[in-house]
This record gives sequence, C-alpha cells and structure tokens, in this order.
Amino acid sequence: MDPGRIPYRNDRGLPAPPDRRVKDMSNDLVRPVPAHEPPYYTVVFTSVLSDSQDGYPETARRMGKLVEEIPGFLGYESACAPGGLGITVAYFRDEESIAVWQRHPEHRAAQRYGRENWYREYTLHIGKVERSHSFSRESRPVPHGNAARGAEG
Repeated sequence: MDPGRIPYRNDRGLPAPPDRRVKDMSNDLVRPVPAHEPPYYTVVFTSVLSDSQDGYPETARRMGKLVEEIPGFLGYESACAPGGLGITVAYFRDEESIAVWQRHPEHRAAQRYGRENWYREYTLHIGKVERSHSFSRESRPVPHGNAARGAEG
C-alpha cells in the first residue's frame, strides 16, 4: 500500500478502488477556492464509482486541465468521503460558462464513457451563489454580496 494513501472500505464492505482512497494531505498545502464577487454559479457533482476504473484517474486529471481553459471558470474542489462518495464542486462566473463546459467535446465523451463504465451512480446540482466570504489566518476575511452590506448569512 502507498503510505501516502489511507484505505477505507465502501458501503459494501469492499476495499475502495485505489484512486478512490483518501489521500493523506496532512503535509500538503490545501486551500479552498477563494470567495468571488457574487453572483456566480456552482456545479456540484456527487458520485459513487463502480469497480471498473480503467483510465479514470487519467481522464479526471485531463478534465481538470481542460476546464481551466473555459472562460468564466473560477476553480474547483474535490474530496472523497469514507464509503466512496466523491464530491466535486466547480465554480463558474455565469451560466454560459457552465454551458460551454457541458458542450466541450472531450468532456461529453468522458461523460458518456463514465456513465457506461466508471460510475455506479451520480447526481449533478447547479446553484447560484448570492453570498460568499473567505477566511484565512494569514489574511482578514473578505465578505462578498449581501454579507458585505451587513446582512447576516
């Protein structure tokens, strides 16, 4: 076992596939995507992988690089919970940016292949962010949206 990976078992009691194991990031610099000036949009992709993972890690890395080229893309965060639930949250400036990503030919091909091979199930949620703020011990919080105008949130 790779000492940098923490194994866990999925909901069927089976070991999770190697690319769905929780990476030990205790020594990595991990930071959330910073708050942006609202409004902007989130795309929340939650998934459970099947046992067939051939090509999944490479394709996931490729999609991560491709989405960065989309005008209006603001960043993304991804995590995998014990039990195998994966969550990726991507941030986009507007709905048109999301539509450009959804129509990208390589992304569409990966989606088709994923439905046929990699995913046991998934859910996609798209939401509009109306308030946003960040905190960092290294800097002062920067409120955006209604929070900047004194509204509680």
